[in-house]
Amino acid sequence: MLVVGLARTGLATALFCAARGANVTATDARTENEIGEAIAPLRAPGIRLELGGHRENVFLGQDLIVPSPGVPADAPLLQAARAKGVTIWSEVELADRFLEGRLIGITGSNGKTTTTSLIEHTLKAAGFFTILAGNIGTPLISRVEQTSDDTITVAELSSFQLELIETFRPNISVFLNLTPDHLDRHHTLEEYGRAKARIFENQTEADSAVLNADDPATASLAPTKPRVYWFSRKQHVAQGAFVQETKLSFAMTAKKRRY
Repeated sequence: MLVVGLARTGLATALFCAARGANVTATDARTENEIGEAIAPLRAPGIRLELGGHRENVFLGQDLIVPSPGVPADAPLLQAARAKGVTIWSEVELADRFLEGRLIGITGSNGKTTTTSLIEHTLKAAGFFTILAGNIGTPLISRVEQTSDDTITVAELSSFQLELIETFRPNISVFLNLTPDHLDRHHTLEEYGRAKARIFENQTEADSAVLNADDPATASLAPTKPRVYWFSRKQHVAQGAFVQETKLSFAMTAKKRRY
């Protein structure tokens, strides 16, 4: 397998896979001198390093490629590998396949870090075993070994991480808002929104999704399978949380019974 990009996520991914017996190659456009001592831990597990540029034959000869979030999904070498049938996953997709316990994923253009931190803090204060990870600073894959059936992992998720998922599935997904951002990467607001909305893609009726009722761009991307809860500062919602005068209220519709 190939790990592309050796910043924090790439390093964690390469070490994780090597520890599980994978034949890992790690590549970065930077030279060894430019990267510095950060790559030192990669030498002991026998990870092959391709530094100072990327070679097409290295990409085409892989079974799996995991690019770091900073690597565009439509990068020419990734497109060439995809055309050859090479599987390309984001780091969170790989991590999710080993993750135990429950997962809460938070995405959106603004407020992700604050919301992720608040959710994790609230759950921890309530006595749950929690793990904080993702785009908030600690790669999800580096926390996998700390998870168990009793843990709740709360992960901040960027569009860069979500655009290369396949089966990634949070038990609870949160989509806060959508405003123009990263358009140099996603090109249009619609593409950017679709990348973020992939957080819902593999959820089932057993899962839940939380969305912003006051943001039309977000509301239009509401999923159909998971149970949807709304939050609003401006209006009453049929299911979810809303501000009513000076009080925070919560409404819940009856769940349909199946016979």
